[in-house]
Amino acid sequence: MLKIYNTLGKRLEEFKPIKNGKVGMYVCGVTVYDNCHIGHARSAVAFDVMYRYLKFKGYDVTFVKNFTDVDDKIINRANEEGVSCNEIAQRYIGEYYKDMYRLNIAKPEVEPKATEHINEIIELVRKLQDMGYAYEVNGDVYYRVEKFKDYGKLSGKNIDELKSGARVEINDKKENPLDFALWKRSKENEPKWKSPWGEGRPGWHIECSAMSMKYLGESFDIHGGGEDLIFPHHENEIAQSEAATGKPFARYWIHNGFVRINKEKMSKSLGNFFTIKDILKKYDGQTLRYFLLLTHYRSPIDFSFEGLDAAKEALNRYYNFIQRLEDTEFEKNGKVDELLEKRLKDLLARFEEAMDEDFNAPKAIGEVFSVIKTFNQYLDSITEGDKPKKAYKETFLESMNKIKSVLGVFDTSSASWFIPEGIDVDWVEERIKQRALARKNKDYETADKIRDELNGKGIILEDAKEYTRWKVKR
Repeated sequence: MLKIYNTLGKRLEEFKPIKNGKVGMYVCGVTVYDNCHIGHARSAVAFDVMYRYLKFKGYDVTFVKNFTDVDDKIINRANEEGVSCNEIAQRYIGEYYKDMYRLNIAKPEVEPKATEHINEIIELVRKLQDMGYAYEVNGDVYYRVEKFKDYGKLSGKNIDELKSGARVEINDKKENPLDFALWKRSKENEPKWKSPWGEGRPGWHIECSAMSMKYLGESFDIHGGGEDLIFPHHENEIAQSEAATGKPFARYWIHNGFVRINKEKMSKSLGNFFTIKDILKKYDGQTLRYFLLLTHYRSPIDFSFEGLDAAKEALNRYYNFIQRLEDTEFEKNGKVDELLEKRLKDLLARFEEAMDEDFNAPKAIGEVFSVIKTFNQYLDSITEGDKPKKAYKETFLESMNKIKSVLGVFDTSSASWFIPEGIDVDWVEERIKQRALARKNKDYETADKIRDELNGKGIILEDAKEYTRWKVKR
């Protein structure tokens, strides 16, 4: 039974979708004005695993994740470069896809852009105005926060305390400093669309309400995003959506924790800012994804290169084990081990039990390595004359095929993991042959020189009785 921590109510709740067997899921995507950073990677991986796990559980999932492609930051970037906002947006949507591919992020069913849903946005704003929840001032349209009685129910913020204005921009045009923009009159050198209030563009919050309701209906199951979106973005989404429909907007609100650098939130102003591309210059996408999975999605994650190194070493241990399975001769009537047999039989059930605890990927990963430890002990116990049981290998690999489909890691072959692109395989193999010949002729000095030469290029040799296996230092 899947349980999810619901920010709305701040408690763990049994997951019960609105429609039996179907799940509607909306996650706030990126504002496309720059390359994605590690915080974006954290959110993308967290919700990708949720999406995959819901499908693993047998649900028919409609996953919607938007692009904000009209925004002050995009406009500023476009004006700085002397290009159109669309050019900036399309450039960074392209870069986003490159990053997500490296992180093995599954593509959502729908990826709407704000600029392609202007009609839906205008219609929603007009409806709110007709209902008295919105008002126009010189081409700008604002939402009346005080008219929505449940304002603050997601974030837990008190509307009277918010009136102090500590975090609210003061604007003389607003009836109340808490009111937020639904539609903005366009200034010079800004994109604009015709509307009942003159030429303008949408506010930030309204786009997600319009797009999510278009593809998922007025009420849907899951709405997600980073912890920083709880207030004001998601709070405002609830206010405008529920005011317009009179129905609950989303049943479960899920938020991932921040990425911190040296215990501080990552930010450009502090100089502790890393893009995904920065990290992928030194580490592969699977290592970064695995590192992000090692902390529960709701907890803050302390980013460090030492942590990435540890993640890489853990993946090395996994693929070393896979290599051991590949190199070991198994047979149908091999040695029986009741403990390993039970642990292999229960692996998928324990994995699912962990993931049912609010998508607890770190615990699920722990179950995998626990079985690997038991399996290694079993292989170590095989004496001359014995052979390990083939069914154990088959059961493990069958279970891992299902597990890796959810986690999005452990899904590379051991050969690909230890022999990455850029290595001249033919040259390495030829040098190994030359070394083998030197050893056969008892020319150990030449053999050692070849080993040292390969080691200097990051190639590790592992000698067995009848062959030499090689891999790349990682």
